[in-house]
Amino acid sequence: MITFVPEPQLLESPRGREWPVVPGARAAATAEPPSSADVVIVGAGPAGLAVASALWHHGVRDLVVVDRDGRPCGRFFDRIDLLGQRVLRSPYEHHPGVEGYRDCELLDFARLHWSVLTPVERREIRMAQAGHRSVVPVDVFEAYCRHLAASHHVTERTWRGSVREVLPTSEAVTVRADRFSVTARHAVLCLGEERRSAPDTWWGGGHPPRGVSYWDEPVPVGGKLAVVGAGLTAAHLISNGLAQGREVHWIVRETGERYQCADVNSSFFRPEGRARFDGVSWPERLELMGRFRRASIMFEFRPMLEAAEAEGRLIVHRGKAITKVAPGVALHLEDGSRVSVEHAVLALGTTPSIGDGLMPGEAVLDRGGWPQLDERTFAYLGAPRVFAVGAAAGMALGPAARNIDGHRVATARVAAAVAENLRREAPLRTAAKDVARV
Repeated sequence: MITFVPEPQLLESPRGREWPVVPGARAAATAEPPSSADVVIVGAGPAGLAVASALWHHGVRDLVVVDRDGRPCGRFFDRIDLLGQRVLRSPYEHHPGVEGYRDCELLDFARLHWSVLTPVERREIRMAQAGHRSVVPVDVFEAYCRHLAASHHVTERTWRGSVREVLPTSEAVTVRADRFSVTARHAVLCLGEERRSAPDTWWGGGHPPRGVSYWDEPVPVGGKLAVVGAGLTAAHLISNGLAQGREVHWIVRETGERYQCADVNSSFFRPEGRARFDGVSWPERLELMGRFRRASIMFEFRPMLEAAEAEGRLIVHRGKAITKVAPGVALHLEDGSRVSVEHAVLALGTTPSIGDGLMPGEAVLDRGGWPQLDERTFAYLGAPRVFAVGAAAGMALGPAARNIDGHRVATARVAAAVAENLRREAPLRTAAKDVARV
C-alpha cells in the first residue's frame, strides 16, 4: 500500500499580513450593552460568530454577544498564536458561516485575495477546487472571520464581559456578566472547551509544580523539554522546541502516534454519518464518541517528527503513562523509568464547557459531563430558551460537534429555531403591550 505524505512546507504559511476590510465596517462596541435583547450569545469564538451571522440572515438583529475577550474569535487566535500555528487542519469547506445563504465563503474569500497568497497557498486552493484535501492558512482564516464579523455586524454587537450566571425562566433568560446584565427572549451558549487538567495523583492536585505548565501558557526557552500528549497541540509544542534547538522528550500514553486529516472520522461530517446518532441509546453514543473522537496529528508533521527522532533530537516514549510528576522536573512512567527535564508541557486535551457552572443543575441536566439537549433544535431540555452550539452539543450531533463544520450544522438548526420562536411570540408580545397600555 502506498501512503501519501503531504509536504511540510504547508506548515509555514505567513502570519500577520494586511487584508482589505469591509467598507463602512463599524468599530467594536464600547459602551455597556442594552439591558434587554431578543437574543444573547455567550461566546464569540467561531461558533458564536456563526450563530450571530446566521441570525442576521434570519432578520434577527436585536442581539448581544458577550465574550470574555470582547473580540470575535480573539481568544481562538490568541491560543493559536501562542502555539505558533500557521495552518488549520480544517479544509476550506469547513468554516464559520451560514448554511443555505449565498454568503462569501472561505474559499471565495481566499480566491478574491489571490495576490496576497504564496505559491503553496495557491496550490492548496486549486486542490480544494478539485475536491481534494487542502489546509487553510491561519492568516486567511482570521481575515475571513474579520470579514464575516464586519459584514454581518457582529463586531459592533460584541461586548467584553465574563459571564457569571445564566438564569433561565419560562419567559426569558438573564445573562449576568461581571459588569452588566442582559435579559433576552433566548440565549445561545457557545462556550467552547477548556483544557483538561492532570490527574490529582500526578502531584496531589492543585497548581502544577514549578517547571510544569499547560499548553495554553507560555513555555520558557532553554533546556530539555518534555511534551505530554498525542494530539495536534503536542505536535506544535514539539516543533517549537526542536526549532529552538532543544532536546525534546515526547510522552505518548498509547503505543503509537496517530496521523490523520482530522480527529473525527470524516463520515461524521456528512448527513449519513450524523444520522448514526439518531435513535441510538446513550451508552451506544458514548461508545461512538470514544471510538471516533481520538487525538491525532496532521500528516504534514510526520516527516519532520520522524526525522528528528532518527537524529536523536526527539526521544519518543510510547505506550508509557505518567504515574507521578516530582519536583525537578522528573516524570515517573509506569514502567519504572524516569524522564528528567528543565520544563514539561501538558497537552492532555480539552473538555466541553456545558454550562454547568453558569446555569442551575435542573437546567443543564448533566449526564456524565454532557447536557441533555433537544436533538432537533439543540435547546436544553431543562431550559428550552437556552441553546448550545459547539462541543457541548456532542451527544446530540455526534463527534463532529466541536469542529467548525459541526458548528455550522448546529448553527443552522439553532438559528432557525430561535427565529421561528421569535416570530411566533411577536404577536403575543404586541398584545401584552396593548393590554398594558389600556
